[in-house]
Parts: sequence; structure tokens; C-alpha cells
Amino acid sequence: MLYHLFTWLKQEFNVPGAGLFQFLTFRIAMAVLLSLVIATVYGKRIILYLQKKQIGESVRDLGLEGQMQKKGTPTMGGIIILLSILIPTLLFANLDKVYIRLMVLCTVWLGVIGFLDDYFKIKARKSAKEKGEAYKKKDSDGLAGITKIIGQVGLGIIIGTTLYFSNAVTVEREVIGVAYQKQAAEKYGKDSTVLVRNIDGVEKRYVRVKTPITTIPFVKNHEFNYSKLVSWIGPGAEQFTWIVYILIVTLIITAVSNGANLTDGLDGLAAGVSAIIGIGIGVFVYVSGNYKFADYLNIMYIPNLGELSIFVAAFVGACIGFLWYNAYPAQVFMGDTGSLALGGIIASLAIIVRKEWLIPIFCGIFLVENLSVMIQVGYFKYTKKKYGEGRRVFLMSPLHHHYQKKGYHENKIAVRFWIITVLLVVASIMTLKIR
Repeated sequence: MLYHLFTWLKQEFNVPGAGLFQFLTFRIAMAVLLSLVIATVYGKRIILYLQKKQIGESVRDLGLEGQMQKKGTPTMGGIIILLSILIPTLLFANLDKVYIRLMVLCTVWLGVIGFLDDYFKIKARKSAKEKGEAYKKKDSDGLAGITKIIGQVGLGIIIGTTLYFSNAVTVEREVIGVAYQKQAAEKYGKDSTVLVRNIDGVEKRYVRVKTPITTIPFVKNHEFNYSKLVSWIGPGAEQFTWIVYILIVTLIITAVSNGANLTDGLDGLAAGVSAIIGIGIGVFVYVSGNYKFADYLNIMYIPNLGELSIFVAAFVGACIGFLWYNAYPAQVFMGDTGSLALGGIIASLAIIVRKEWLIPIFCGIFLVENLSVMIQVGYFKYTKKKYGEGRRVFLMSPLHHHYQKKGYHENKIAVRFWIITVLLVVASIMTLKIR
């Protein structure tokens, strides 16, 4: 909003200082600062409000050290994260860009799903209290699992459909040869327009195209076209690429969102891991949205992507600011209101910047948390069927609880998971040059 206001003031009245809002770096800095202020200053007020409304966490007795001390800690703190992301984005970003609109939708969509889940859990606890019954936390208290999956799938369909069909979603391909316009027309269509750019004194020609390509790591030809997944069927099969693409996008968003939800089990764990991942994605967004960096690194340039740096900056600031209250010992928990949104946001950003196949690397913590639950449940069911009693691979799942059972302090577990995430993010960034 402020971006559009100051742009208008600059164009119509040439107001001194209004031109600052045309600089992406200025707006990135402002987004980070504002998100930190909202999360730290106004976050305290939200926590006090949650305490006043007795919106506290109920805890199952799982035999974990320090677990029962968390009882009554305010939950639904994810509201702090959501506000710290949305307000700076709405103020400093160009809201005309399709990528900004998609990420605002993603944040609100998953935030609402998580909020409803937390709300129904709180409602169930209050209902038990009014009846004079001892409340025992049950998985059925919140939204049904299938309901959350449907919500995540719905978001995946919207994002996948938009990215595949919207004319505003393009990439630039370099045209090499003498007959530039003819070559572009033959390869990309008769309406293709050749753009000429001077990069370090060298004229280069590009054409903007719509193509379902993405980046794959650690290979020389580091691009992959989703149409190859259906081209083997026969001629004309490429027209059905959108089905495969939307399915993959939906699967990724659902998996990463649930992975973040499972990771949110220790003070500061999910917020810290998400902040580090956000910094890594911010690097990808910035270089892929700048044609000079994209040319230097030999990666695809995505027009209008740079504006998404505002959202990423707000995201990182929100996660770090939330850690002010969520780090051990936590004064507030994010609940599903925050954890579902964090995972969905990370997945959507990775898909938009066309780095979704790097998710298993920089979201390695989310991945192993997911896998630990799947392995634990699968092995338990298998052994129960085969031997008559269920056996476990881990002392407890998700994985962070396994280490708690082994006697590690939760703060040490969280910090070590942060360090691992730093290493994974650095490895992901290295793929820009190592392939």
C-alpha cells in the first residue's frame, strides 16, 4: 500500500524522498525491521491477550523431561507470525505482482486452517472444564486430519493452476544465433518478442516464455521440463502436463506443511529452522529475480520475482522476532496456526522460484521428522500384525522426541537442528555454482 502511495506521490508531485520506495533493497530492509517490531513489541500484547482469554496449551503426559511445566503456556502464537508477515508485505510490496498475491493467499489460507484447528482444540478443553470433567487431549479435538489435508490440497491446486496457466508467470531464455527473431519465433512461438540487454558490455538477447521447467541440483544441465513426464505416452501428450504439474505442486505443499507441523514440538525449533530456510530461499529469490546475477550464475531469470524478496524478508523477520518469546523457555507456542502456514509458505516459495527439487536438502529437518513418524507408525503396524505386538524403531517420534527420551535437553536439540539446517541451506546455495 505504501509502495503504491509513494509511487503515486513521486509521479504526480515529485515529493522528496518518495523515490526511496522504488529501491528494492530499501523496502526489503523496511520489511525486516517492521516484522521484527510487530513480532517483538506487539507480540507481547498478543501473548497477554491469549493469557487473559486462558488460551493455554494442554499437554499429554508422555514422560518427557520438563513437559508438564509447559502446561498452560499460551498457544495460537502463530497469529504473531502471520501478522508480522502480512502487514509488512501489504505495506511495502507491489501488490500487482502475481507472486505476492499468491503468497498472501497462501499465508491467509493455511493460517485460517491452523487457527480453526487450534480453536476447536481450545473449545474442547473449555467444554470439558465447564462440565467439571478432567480434560485429556485427543487428536480428534481439532480439525479432522482429512479436513486439513483437503485444505492443503485446495491451496496446492490454486497455486499449481496459477503458476501453470497465468500469463504473468514466465521465464527468460537466451536466444543465440544470427536470425534472433526468426529463431525465437520457431522455437517459442510466432508472438515471441526478443529483448536486448547489455550485460557487462556484451549484448545478449532473451525471450520470455511460458514453460513448466524447474531446477534440479548437482547436474550440469540443471533444468528439467515437467512435460518429459508425459511425453513418453505419445505425440500431443504434452498438453496434459498441467495435470502432473498440479499434482506435484499439491504433494509438495502438503508434505512440507505437515513436516513443519511435526517439527513444532520443542521451544524455538520450528521457528528457528524456518528462519534459516527463509534466508536461503531469499538468496534464491534475489538472484533469480535479478537478470545480472542470473546471467552470472547461469540460472534461469524469472521476471518480476525480485518483488517476492519483500515477502521473504518479512517472513524471516517474523520467525526471528517470534523466537524472542518462543525460544526456551517458551512464553508462547505457535500452534497449528503458525506451523502449518510456515511449511506451506516455504514450499510455495520454493515452487515459485523453481527450486522445489532442492526441498529435500534445505528442508532436511522437516523431511526426517516426517520420515521418522512414517517409519515408526509403519514398523509398529507391521510388527503388530506379524508378531502380535507392535515394536518401535525410535524411542519416540517425531525424531526430536527420540533425542529427548535419550536425555538430551530440548534446547540443545533445537540448537543442533538449527546448525544442521544452516549446513543444509549452505549446501543448497552451493548448487548455484556446483553442478
